[in-house]
Amino acid sequence: MAEMGSKGVTAGKIASNVQKKLTRAQEKVLQKLGKADETKDEQFEQCVQNFNKQLTEGTRLQKDLRTYLTSVKAMHEASKKLNECLQEVYEPDWPGRDEANKIAENNDLLWMDYHQKLVDQALLTMDTYLGQFPDIKSRIAKRGRKLVDYDSARHHYESLQTAKKKDEAKIAKPVSLLEKAAPQWCQGKLQAHLVAQTNLLRNQAEEELIKAQKVFEEMNVDLQEELPSLWNSRVGFYVNTFQSIAGLEENFHKEMSKLNQNLNDVLVSLEKQHGSNTFTVKAQPSDNAPAKGNKSPSPPDGSPAATPEIRVNHEPEPAGGATPGATLPKSPSQPAEASEVAGGTQPAAGAQEPGETAASEAASSSLPAVVVETFPATVNGTVEGGSGAGRLDLPPGFMFKVQAQHDYTATDTDELQLKAGDVVLVIPFQNPEEQDEGWLMGVKESDWNQHKELEKCRGVFPENFTERVP
Repeated sequence: MAEMGSKGVTAGKIASNVQKKLTRAQEKVLQKLGKADETKDEQFEQCVQNFNKQLTEGTRLQKDLRTYLTSVKAMHEASKKLNECLQEVYEPDWPGRDEANKIAENNDLLWMDYHQKLVDQALLTMDTYLGQFPDIKSRIAKRGRKLVDYDSARHHYESLQTAKKKDEAKIAKPVSLLEKAAPQWCQGKLQAHLVAQTNLLRNQAEEELIKAQKVFEEMNVDLQEELPSLWNSRVGFYVNTFQSIAGLEENFHKEMSKLNQNLNDVLVSLEKQHGSNTFTVKAQPSDNAPAKGNKSPSPPDGSPAATPEIRVNHEPEPAGGATPGATLPKSPSQPAEASEVAGGTQPAAGAQEPGETAASEAASSSLPAVVVETFPATVNGTVEGGSGAGRLDLPPGFMFKVQAQHDYTATDTDELQLKAGDVVLVIPFQNPEEQDEGWLMGVKESDWNQHKELEKCRGVFPENFTERVP
């Protein structure tokens, strides 16, 4: 019995809901056709428009914030892997290994703290802010349905009031027909019954109208108060959200900057203790491009770029006479690699044939002593030896000068742009492995005299576009 009662209540409720939906649908059709008026509230409609706009903006902000957090997480992972790579390549005997590992740990903790604070102070606040919109949205929709019920009840009651006289006429007409068929004492009772039934319908319609109006007005009043307040709260929410994000990001970058500075100090210390001779940095791809040796034409035979220059300095014969085959003292300007022999012999001692030794010794007794100074020669594009390295008016490591014989257009950022007649001060490569065959490192004399900055002015150029000058 209880189950049947429960089923009966459920069935009755379903039937009532179906009847309400049919009545609302009929009322909306009549309103669209213009056969029934619709209650309008322009102020409330404006509030609903503001509500929808606020919901759209908040949803977009939430989506973009989640994307930002995803990017932060990705950057955290990338930074973590980069630090792990540094820890792997940092050899145990290098100074600052423990400091570098500690910096990597702090870097990881800083990223985690930054992400968590963004979640706590921005994302959760955003979720709480948007959490109130679904309930208000459903109440707005329910208010719209109750407004249709109110209009339907109002129209029904008005139609009953308008048809009151017609109903009385309809009641009188059946009485006149019953006068012939019913006794006179029954006619009065039948008329009274019909009048009472009509009054009952009007009373029920009035009660339904009052009830529908009360439900609608209660919901309408609540929303009229909440929607403007929610619309005005958006300003403070946006300010707090973006202030939190900006403040967290500012503090994060400050702390990250300190860690980066500490890591830079560790690497500078490593560089100082391991010079370029033992701790070399591989060349950049633009420096060791294999095509550079094939861009310039081959130098002609016997050109200065291929033949070392020889300068003979006459010097007085040393006191006590020169012993045949003995090595003479070096000239102050003579490079360390220059060979010193008497009588214009070959640059390298011991390179003479056995048959030439007697002639050399005879010449040394009759001719004045000379010093043969050979300028540095290029072997496979690498300049050996150097002079003027200690002069203050020339770049460090200066070896010799060359003059451009043809215009050369640079094709990379590390190359020099040359015009015919430009004088270039040739300097050695910091890392000999970076030098390609047929290329030299240097700085244009005009740029050096003007700036005195080697790092900004130096570059590589093809050797066969130039000719060596004294």
